[in-house]
Amino acid sequence: MKNNERWIIATILFVIAVLASIDIYNDYFEGVALWHISIEAIVGFVALAGVFYLVRGRFRLQHSLAQEQQFSEDLQAEAEKWQQVSEKYVKGLSVEIENQLDRWDLTEAEKEVSFLLLKGLSNKEIAEVRGTSVQTVRSQTNAIYTKSGLNGRSELSAFFLEDLLPPQKQDTRSEM
Repeated sequence: MKNNERWIIATILFVIAVLASIDIYNDYFEGVALWHISIEAIVGFVALAGVFYLVRGRFRLQHSLAQEQQFSEDLQAEAEKWQQVSEKYVKGLSVEIENQLDRWDLTEAEKEVSFLLLKGLSNKEIAEVRGTSVQTVRSQTNAIYTKSGLNGRSELSAFFLEDLLPPQKQDTRSEM
């Protein structure tokens, strides 16, 4: 429900509660039957309960939104900090990867394809990024694997990235 709709409905319910209160006051002094006054009191009470529910819900939503905005700002700050801290390492890694690609004697196009493979792009995506055909990318990837002596995308990624990941912990239960 939109914010303005909540306020409009809450205002209408509040006006109903006020009008019901005025009517109850007048009916009481005019000697109207108690059951009639009771029904009007229930209507007024229900209207006030609706006002309370809508206003409380609005403030809860506002508080929740503020928390989510703060969380988002914290995540953004953390991401920026990570980028700043890791920037020199990423640049260094990129230089070292390029040096290795040079040692494998890859062409500039093959180097570009290698980096795109390491980023996880499919052959089709690489072809779209580079404005070539999928067949051309397939030929370039085959040349990369042949010149490097690797058997595919997984080995290419592992060659450069395996040492970046911490070693897996051995499950001591299975060794017993």
